[in-house]
Amino acid sequence: MEKGFKMKLSKGQRGKWSLMAGILLFTLLLSACGSANNSGNTSSSTPTTNGGTNGKDCKKIGVSFPETNTSYRWDNQDKPLLINALKSALSITDSDILYNNANGSAATQQTQAESMLTQGACILVVAPADSKVASAIVDKAAAKGVPVVSYDRLIANKKVTAYVSFQGQDVGKLQGDYIAKHYQQYVKENGTTNTVLINGAQTDNNAILFKQGMHTSLDPLFNNGTLKNVYEQFTDWTGPVAQKDMQAALSRTGNKVAIAYVANDNMADSVIAALKTVHLDKKVLVTGQDAAQVAITNILNGEQAMTVYKPYSKEAQDTAKVVAAISKGDDIKSIATDTSTEPTSGASVPSILEAPIAVDITNVKDTIIKDNFYTKDQVCKGVPAGAGGVC
Repeated sequence: MEKGFKMKLSKGQRGKWSLMAGILLFTLLLSACGSANNSGNTSSSTPTTNGGTNGKDCKKIGVSFPETNTSYRWDNQDKPLLINALKSALSITDSDILYNNANGSAATQQTQAESMLTQGACILVVAPADSKVASAIVDKAAAKGVPVVSYDRLIANKKVTAYVSFQGQDVGKLQGDYIAKHYQQYVKENGTTNTVLINGAQTDNNAILFKQGMHTSLDPLFNNGTLKNVYEQFTDWTGPVAQKDMQAALSRTGNKVAIAYVANDNMADSVIAALKTVHLDKKVLVTGQDAAQVAITNILNGEQAMTVYKPYSKEAQDTAKVVAAISKGDDIKSIATDTSTEPTSGASVPSILEAPIAVDITNVKDTIIKDNFYTKDQVCKGVPAGAGGVC
């Protein structure tokens, strides 16, 4: 009896130990699964996206623009045009679009882009403050399966999904062609062939393209001595820097300048201010770009010779078309009308590139006013009656 009792007790102990071991193993496995799923994140910090990997079915769009201080366009024209186009193309509302402006800081733009990804943006539209620095935005987005559409300025990263802008070299060529066609009267009036070239920011791929296009037109004139390149400098796209460059060029030449190629209108306005201090305003051929309101007024007043008009509505509409195609899972190459070469890798990026338009006093009425880009009242303040058939 005693031996039998001990035998039964031993079997009972083995059963209890087996049960306890099973419970312990189950607990450890459950804990391990929980750790693997959390990966250091709590459920409250995990973003909820409105779309799948690679933008399929995406309904939450992040838009990042570069700055406000060097061009009127970004917040006042591109922003409303693009947001309205996205809402229409994707049937979404304002709350589905995350918008940020980096105010000229590449670091701020990167932080803003990361925040939009955390908030669940499943497609990003980015106009880079710095084309090379913004490459990190593309890498972080790609790691999350989020496509990036490069807007207006090409980001230096081969992973960019698509690019929508204007023909960059054509912008510079339009400016250069205008100088090549009209330089004679300014050379004669000023008694010099001295030409000043004030480019945009070297961190902006567009500025490189504009410069290339401009030199295509002007290098033959420089090489044969018709015009003389006495000063050329990249800037940061701001008026104060452009004004200092113009002052430096005037100092170098003893105020003997006939032509000032200036890459955009904001800088051109500051160049005109520098020319006024030495009584050369309305005497020097000054170019620009962007068709800023102040530029149109300056053109009608005779202080700026020309600008380049880029219909941003087309750029916005085509960007929305690209984003909608990504959301539908369509092949971007089916709607891309061109390709662009990503500068660091040489990769081809599917692109839609709009045609820019040269504008001077002869066609302000048939372009800027006709398209309702600005009204007569906006551009005619302080302008003589009848100027350009507009005022």
